[in-house]
Amino acid sequence: MSTRPAPVASVPRRLALAVLAAGTLMIILDGSIVTVAMPAIQADLGFSPAGLSWVVNAYLLAFGSLLLLAGRLGDLIGRKRMLLVGTAVFTAASALAGLAGGPALLIGARFLQGVGSAMIAAVSLGILVTLFVTPRERGRAIAVFSFTGAAGASIGSVLGGVLTDAFGWQWIFLINLPIGLSTLAIAARVLPADRGLGLAAGADVAGALLVTAGLTLGSYTVVTIEEYGWTSAHTLGGGALALALLAGFVVRQATAATPLMPLRILRSRPVWGANLVQVLMVAALFSFQILVALFLQKVLRYDATETGVAMLPAALAIGVLSLGFSARLIARFGERVVLLTGLALLVGTLGLLTRVPEDANYLTDLLPVMLLGAGFGLALPALTALGMSGAGDADAGLASGLFNTTQQIGMALGVAVLSTLAAGRTGRLAATGASPAAALTGGYHLAFAVGAGLLVTAFLVVLVVLRRPAGPTAAGRPAGPIPAEATGGR
Repeated sequence: MSTRPAPVASVPRRLALAVLAAGTLMIILDGSIVTVAMPAIQADLGFSPAGLSWVVNAYLLAFGSLLLLAGRLGDLIGRKRMLLVGTAVFTAASALAGLAGGPALLIGARFLQGVGSAMIAAVSLGILVTLFVTPRERGRAIAVFSFTGAAGASIGSVLGGVLTDAFGWQWIFLINLPIGLSTLAIAARVLPADRGLGLAAGADVAGALLVTAGLTLGSYTVVTIEEYGWTSAHTLGGGALALALLAGFVVRQATAATPLMPLRILRSRPVWGANLVQVLMVAALFSFQILVALFLQKVLRYDATETGVAMLPAALAIGVLSLGFSARLIARFGERVVLLTGLALLVGTLGLLTRVPEDANYLTDLLPVMLLGAGFGLALPALTALGMSGAGDADAGLASGLFNTTQQIGMALGVAVLSTLAAGRTGRLAATGASPAAALTGGYHLAFAVGAGLLVTAFLVVLVVLRRPAGPTAAGRPAGPIPAEATGGR
């Protein structure tokens, strides 16, 4: 049974793209808007310092571990249906979070938000690439979609501060209700219907249990490294068991008649190469998005709203490049060249951050860094196009889920590795008598340097692995599905 949607000529595609972007914005906002409201949530609901981290971790665990399963289920039951159900779950969970009167209820609601977010994110790209098929159209659509994700985090920081200060932390969740309900109403009318392959075509319950358990345990282990330490029995045992579960998943996919994730998708160099680059890039950019915000608040003493406003130039610069230029550049030079250019700019961004002084002047020391961060507006659209270029219609949801899964893996690794390195360096400097501001700055410098190293590694992966562009080229030919000779006939 074909998963191809109704003819796109009958679909108001710009409105459909707006719906997909709104759903993504809702997810991204929810991931960043919470961070600035954490002190208010802790004071109001009585969270312990350790318990407060689970307001973020519960969301990340559900989101990161369910993306792959949600992407495959979208291929089987229909991507539109999956997106609608996910939006409904997310919206209801947001209402529950906004009404929470205690820690347990809020953490449970955040977990449900992560479930809904996984269902939305896993299929959004799959819907997009079936709506926009020519190189120029797809490039523009991906640029809009990527800008939403890239700028949403900065917008969330500003909005979170304003809502918390003006109305209370509850409104960082309740703001999702009008967005979610509007998205549901419009998506039901404008997104193309697709019947999916049917559950009998490949539900793979055993594979689903293995990968979900492995990713959940792996995510939990990563996000608790700072609490337990890298060499603790908790970390080493959890990591080993997670790897064993994921290895079992790979074996299952190689032998199952109807696998959850057909391994043919990993035989496409653009797919696995782009996903590897994304893990490295997203992990590195944690140091930009989160640690710069912490530097502004803890070292320069900005409040939540001032921090969000200070980060806005990066979002605006990303928007100018991703919406105004990235699609044209990709159509002319190909994804690989544009991706390398974006990564080079990002290396420069983190390189400059390693030299930012503890008494930094925003205009001379930080504003140039914010503007260089526009490289993300080049890198992400090109990388997204590469990550989706090797998937045919039947695997679009799977490829979308895989791409979003590696994004969450990169984020979790960035949180664990860079924050732990920064905290360790800060502690050592404080022990030698450095002032709190100098110790914090030194810790952040180390994290920025490691992030720059990750980006250099990503640059080298693109040079070595992604030697030939696989998406729209200078000749204007669209990328096709994974070639039959690469699939082993499966």
